[in-house]
Amino acid sequence: MSEGRRVLEQQFDRILGEQGGAISRLAYSYETVASVREELVQEIGLAIWQALPRFRGECSERTFVFRIAHNRGLTHVWRRRPAHQPLDDLEEADQPVDPRPHPDEQAAQTDQRARLMAAIQSLPLTHRQMIVLMLEGLSHAEIADVVGITENNVAVRLNRARKALKDAMGVRP
Repeated sequence: MSEGRRVLEQQFDRILGEQGGAISRLAYSYETVASVREELVQEIGLAIWQALPRFRGECSERTFVFRIAHNRGLTHVWRRRPAHQPLDDLEEADQPVDPRPHPDEQAAQTDQRARLMAAIQSLPLTHRQMIVLMLEGLSHAEIADVVGITENNVAVRLNRARKALKDAMGVRP
């Protein structure tokens, strides 16, 4: 095995180790069916592997990974339309689980997380993108790089997405 390939494999393994959870969460915003979501995560991993040799460091590695994941998610949605599954049909296993030790607290947090995820899933795709990238801790500049819009447009879209999310969750101003 060549030295260059070994370095790429190490970089790829490190990226998946550091960003794997975020990639899974981002994939959840595009796909609610667990088995199809796993396929999307694998597609994202393959796309990262294929693009890694062309990474020149013009943006952060994290932004690079999110841009690839975002683009794969969009392609996935466009290919599968109208594969929207009603939230009532989701199996309980498809919902994120909080592994806290106290059952009452765990139940309350799981319910709150389920409400949040249901509200996010009910939003239009452009709002879901903004919310998920924001929840992953990306800055406005990083979101702009990932989505391919200006920082000002990110701020506008985030404000609209937050308002839509509050409305979806029934939060009163």
